[in-house]
Amino acid sequence: MSACSVLIVGCGDVGSRLAKQMLACNWQVSGLRRSVEQLPAGVTGVAADLFDAQCPATWPSAAPDYLVYCAAASQHDEAGYRAAYVDGLKHVLSWLAERGQAPKRLLFVSSSGVYAQQGGEWIDETSVAEPQNYSGTVMLEAEKLALASGIPASIVRLTGIYGPGREWLLSQVRQGYRVTEEPPLYANRIHAEDAAGLLAFLLKADAGGQALEDCYIGVDDAPAPLAEVVAWLRQYMGVTEWSEQDRVRRTGSKRCSNARARALGWAPQYPSYKEGYAAILEGRA
Repeated sequence: MSACSVLIVGCGDVGSRLAKQMLACNWQVSGLRRSVEQLPAGVTGVAADLFDAQCPATWPSAAPDYLVYCAAASQHDEAGYRAAYVDGLKHVLSWLAERGQAPKRLLFVSSSGVYAQQGGEWIDETSVAEPQNYSGTVMLEAEKLALASGIPASIVRLTGIYGPGREWLLSQVRQGYRVTEEPPLYANRIHAEDAAGLLAFLLKADAGGQALEDCYIGVDDAPAPLAEVVAWLRQYMGVTEWSEQDRVRRTGSKRCSNARARALGWAPQYPSYKEGYAAILEGRA
C-alpha cells in the first residue's frame, strides 16, 4: 500500500509542526505558502498566494489524499479575515475542481471564537455558535463553505494557541499583568504541538477507516481562570511586582471540552497550562 499524501495549505507554525509529524509517519507531505524556503525539510513546496485566484504553477499534479486548510490572516480586520478564510478557501476549492482532484477529506482549521458564551459555561461541538464579532462571523462562514464543498470535511476549532514564539501572556506577566479574580474569566488554550497533533491524529484516524465527526474542538484538558494561570506563572517565573490595576483585553469566558476528540483516542501531550508553559520556559517545547 502506497503512503498517504496530504497538502497543508497555510503551512506556517502549526502547519509545519503537522508536516513534521506526518513525515515521521511516512506520509507524503506538500506545503503551500508564499515562502516555500521556510518549509521543513522533506516537504514538497507549493509556492502560492491564497489571495490570487489563478491556480499556482506548482500545484500538485496528483490529487492529495487529504487537504488541511490552516491559513492565518495577514491583517486582523474583517477584510483580512475574509481574504484568508473565505476567499482563500474558495480559491483552493476552485483549483481542486480545475484539476479534477477530490481529496478523501478536508480538515478546516477554525477557532473557538465562533462561540460567544461569556458565563463560564462548558462548551462542546453541539453548543450554539453565534459569534458577536467579525472574526467569529467570518470564520463561521468559512466553516459552512468547507462543509458544503462536496468534499467530506471536518472542522477543527482550535482554542488559544501558545508555544515558542507565541508568548504574549508570558511577556505580559513579566511586565506585571494583573487580572480580576471575580468573576473568573475562563481561558482555553492548546499548545501548538498539540494543535498539530490533533490534526495528525484525525488524518491518521480517517486513513485507518475510523468515522470522523464534522467538528472537533482542539483544547487541552484543563480550561482555567485567567487569574489562576497568571498567578502560577508569576510564581514559576519569580515575578514579585505587578500592576495595582486589573488589565484584561478579553471579554469572553467559557470552558471548552475536548471530550469528543478524546473519545476518538486523542490525548494532548500538554494536558494543562502548567505542563505547556513549564516546557516553554525550560526550553523543551
